[in-house]
Amino acid sequence: MRRLFLDTEFTSLSRHRRLISLALVDPSGPECYVELGEGWALEDCSEFVVQIVLPQLDLPARGMSREEARTALLRFLDGDAEVEIISDALAWDWPLLLELLAPAPLPPGIVSREIRGLLAGLEESQVPHHALLDARLMAEQYALRG
Repeated sequence: MRRLFLDTEFTSLSRHRRLISLALVDPSGPECYVELGEGWALEDCSEFVVQIVLPQLDLPARGMSREEARTALLRFLDGDAEVEIISDALAWDWPLLLELLAPAPLPPGIVSREIRGLLAGLEESQVPHHALLDARLMAEQYALRG
């Protein structure tokens, strides 16, 4: 079974949150990272997101439409019989992944699992709050647990 680590960045910790970026990292190397240039607005972002998350983005170079991001995500997930997607905050990340995929269904053979505290052993300053970097950190911390 292929194991992927999921992280997202979004506008705020509310039920009205909007996806800003999403990463899936395979510890063996392949990665999918998307930054959305649409579907969210600066005025919907929390102060934390404005100060910490947004300055790390490169929207002029990496920003995608939702359709482009959906296509990239589906291409990344295509062809694997069984995939386990792991997140340390599944209640926040999983709905955003499914929303990005819509109207396409989740490809068959994909299951999700939450492992709380994957980054708990790190100092706050070691967690960049960047979807790709955080997903890589989760994969590293998972491997260290053996």
